Amino acid sequence: MSDWKEIAQFAQEIAREAGHLIRQEREQQTVSLNYKTHQELVTSADLKSDQLIRSRIQQRFPEHQILSEELAPDYSSPELLQSQLWIIDPIDGTVNYARNHQMCAVSIAYAEAGQVRVGAVYCPFLEELFHVVQGEGSYLNEQRLQITTQTELRGALIGTGFPYNREERPKLIPKFQKMLESCGDIRRIGAASLDICWIAAGRMDGFFETLSPWDFAAAQLVVREAGGKIGHIGEVPPGVPPELYGLDLIVGAPAIFDEMQQVLRSA
Repeated sequence: MSDWKEIAQFAQEIAREAGHLIRQEREQQTVSLNYKTHQELVTSADLKSDQLIRSRIQQRFPEHQILSEELAPDYSSPELLQSQLWIIDPIDGTVNYARNHQMCAVSIAYAEAGQVRVGAVYCPFLEELFHVVQGEGSYLNEQRLQITTQTELRGALIGTGFPYNREERPKLIPKFQKMLESCGDIRRIGAASLDICWIAAGRMDGFFETLSPWDFAAAQLVVREAGGKIGHIGEVPPGVPPELYGLDLIVGAPAIFDEMQQVLRSA
């Protein structure tokens, strides 16, 4: 077993370093924009942050594998997902970042044998670092986190997001409508890692969306260690680590999780 506390300290350091880099890039107005697809934005800061994080990991842990959004990887390999694996999003919430919103973050997770052991999610514009080690609780800066105490879905504040691919968006509408009819209200802040961490911080009560591993790997451990629950609308395919499977993901306070799942399955 690796020294998770040592890895956690390292993850926090590079999350802060990458966060400071992307903040400086934006403040100095040196960010250029491009598109990975005709709909999915990428900035020069995404690429610089990705390069910084990967280089730091490769220097410190050359034997470890890296799964990064900007490498456009095939993450279906069982061998990759079971390895000593870093899962990174150099900027989660790229559109927010490009439009001068504060809600964006650097997300870094470390997994072994398909289980996330360490996570760090850093929002540099709010100077908020969510960090976690499996079995040691989760924290916002120095404050220990405890899951929201919401007990009824009808009063719950629920987060979600929409896919970049416009052809996929109509599939979400029935779920969105069902949840909107069942919960207190819905938020869409544009950075899934923060949406999920905010549940651990009591700012929201639940969340649902289809995501890639780098969007939620670190944040889901923050929620678990704060007492929250994570699952899916459907079944996880055999051989796929549930903690890295993002199709129809559900996150929530334990008291409302089952009802959330029922509502979404009925849509």
